[in-house]
Amino acid sequence: MPNERSTSTTPARTAVAVLGLGPMGRVLAGALLAAGHPVAVWNRTPGRDSEPLALGARSAASAAEAVAGAPLVLLCVRDQPAAQAVLEAAGTALGGRTVVNATSIAPGDARANAADAEARGFRLLNAAILTPTPTIGRPEGTVLLSGDAEAFAAHEETLRALGTVRHVGTDPGRAAAFDAALLDLFWTTVHGYLHALALARAEGITGAELAPYAQGLPRMLPPLIDRFAQRADDRRHPGDHSSLASAEAGLAHVAHTARAHGLDTSLLDAALAVTRRAVGAGHGSDGVSALVELLAT
Repeated sequence: MPNERSTSTTPARTAVAVLGLGPMGRVLAGALLAAGHPVAVWNRTPGRDSEPLALGARSAASAAEAVAGAPLVLLCVRDQPAAQAVLEAAGTALGGRTVVNATSIAPGDARANAADAEARGFRLLNAAILTPTPTIGRPEGTVLLSGDAEAFAAHEETLRALGTVRHVGTDPGRAAAFDAALLDLFWTTVHGYLHALALARAEGITGAELAPYAQGLPRMLPPLIDRFAQRADDRRHPGDHSSLASAEAGLAHVAHTARAHGLDTSLLDAALAVTRRAVGAGHGSDGVSALVELLAT
């Protein structure tokens, strides 16, 4: 029998342009390079490309040059004005390409950007990166995308180099809305913990002494998050375990203690004011989750 030689070819990886080389942009470029994608990089401020270049990226002299050879463009800059400036700089070179905007922006801005992209002849997906830089390129890295479903389907395999990616709807602003809601939770939680540390210090309790007890609170959150989410969706808020009246009393106690030490109580005062408004409107016997109805009006 004649000798048979098996041959195999490796599919060509999609070329990607990464525009914006801050800490997240550099990590995104690195994850794409690790997955075997040709990557061109560009940053408005020169000198930030050494890390991706060392990993095999190609440096571009302009945004337009970076996107010229890439069907997929990943944009990650500081804010909406910076994103608009970069897209303007890329100009007509964006025509026919897909841009994934991973800049943290408002949902309304994401919708306006999508309309502009359609007028200029390129497709746009808005991305919300929900996890920090060390998770990018790993399964625990989480990226939500919204907008053009066909564009997502065409580039889903490439985007999976970044971590776990999910398309959450065709409304271009939906990923940004998830991002805003979750950042709302994160930053108010962080502020609450830092305020607790300040209050503890004022009472002669060190951070190290408080921390073991504070660690118990996050373990209480998973069932609470699910229960409150269901109640918010059902618009039913039974107060069988914890009522708004008891929450008002607890907040008033904490605010009084903090004020006695001269601490800034602006966030506590705001939470207490909303809770008192709900109690004053006759919802004192309702569950704490009933606040969502007041806040949503």
